[in-house]
Amino acid sequence: MIGVFDSGFGGLTVLRSLLRRLPEYDYFYLGDSARAPYGSRSLQVVHSFTREAVEYLFGAGCPLVVLACNTASAQALRTLQQRHLPAHRPDRRILGVVRPSAEVLAGLAPGAIPGVTGPSPVAGTVAVLGTAGTIASGSYALELAKLAPRLTLIAQACPLWVPLVEAGETAGPGAEYFLHRYLDPLFARAEPPARLLLGCTHYPLLAKGIRAIVPPGVEVIEQGELVAQRLADWLRRHPEMEARLSRAGARRYATTDDPVWFARQGAPIMGHQVEVERVTLPPFPSAGCG
Repeated sequence: MIGVFDSGFGGLTVLRSLLRRLPEYDYFYLGDSARAPYGSRSLQVVHSFTREAVEYLFGAGCPLVVLACNTASAQALRTLQQRHLPAHRPDRRILGVVRPSAEVLAGLAPGAIPGVTGPSPVAGTVAVLGTAGTIASGSYALELAKLAPRLTLIAQACPLWVPLVEAGETAGPGAEYFLHRYLDPLFARAEPPARLLLGCTHYPLLAKGIRAIVPPGVEVIEQGELVAQRLADWLRRHPEMEARLSRAGARRYATTDDPVWFARQGAPIMGHQVEVERVTLPPFPSAGCG
């Protein structure tokens, strides 16, 4: 199975796109809702939580895990890829969302992603909206500095958006107030962004309200489709991993919190009822960040 991990149910927006583009594979989605959100956690804690989740998915038979969570991708992916896998799981792979998202934000894949059709803003201004942890990591700034060094990046933390989504408050005056709180300053600038990346899997659930505020002509990029497209490309380039993936139509959903609540939140995203199990993530038996 392909493992898909997120700190909560927001990553279902990525899984939904994976199922549309790559429906033939089996998937195991894991949401660590009991410890969400990750965005306000320390680097050490995010790393530990992510490693525990990845190890759980590996133990459940997933040779490949996609970190749908931007905070986990920004703060834990590189260390897990460079230190954890060689030492403990050399035959497994972990992919994240930051690099492919930065490539699309930089305009390096025009026409590849639905809704992203404009020319590459190689010398303009773009923005990424994310959790406090994602923004503080500087991961998008580092990637864009390599991909498009003349591009100006506005990195905006939106710490109250994930709690809004987790509480089911995705519309109405309260949600609108907090959308304006983080969006209005972006477009009051002398050089507002031409592209806006929703750098958290929860944010597409606020997309309707976001698009109502963003000026016409500004591209709003959601990560689900771009991650699905990039995973399809990655599998074509790694036939040895693609051959290990099962194709039985299996869909497994798990949470570390209340499965009934998780299923209720997940059904509108997936477009159908989902059966969810509750799991416990045991600590990985090693100290430090390796």
